Amino acid sequence: MSNQIEKKIDLKAPVSRVWRALTDYKEFGAWFDCKLDQPFEPGRPTTGHMTIPGYEHVKFDAVIQKMEPETYFSYTWHPYAIDPDVDYSAETPTLVEFRLQPTASGTVLTVIESGFENIPAHRREEAMRMDEHGWGAQLKSIETYVNTTNP
Repeated sequence: MSNQIEKKIDLKAPVSRVWRALTDYKEFGAWFDCKLDQPFEPGRPTTGHMTIPGYEHVKFDAVIQKMEPETYFSYTWHPYAIDPDVDYSAETPTLVEFRLQPTASGTVLTVIESGFENIPAHRREEAMRMDEHGWGAQLKSIETYVNTTNP
């Protein structure tokens, strides 16, 4: 079993538009269905909460790792950390990477989440399954977002 998730989507939007949707914390929140408290800055945490109905209790808690303009953006987080009674802070987080590649018609966006081997065994399989599904949905969400909002 692989310990990473990788998904790609061909977006009909320029790299600059996709980059802004990924790295502006308000735009990220709009398509990711979360409300974040502060701009993204490498080495700093970003927090907020999910806005998906039924999941408003779920915290968004990540640490921005790298921002290489219009090519690479990454953060670490605790995958599928949805139980409000569990303290996930002792777990090793996974790494989420977004890679942008320009094409003739727009941008290929690749998302890779790795490090699931470090998630406690009792929740690893479910975290992978839920994030596998989640990233599929989120790529469709960013596609809709970049195609329907101001360039």
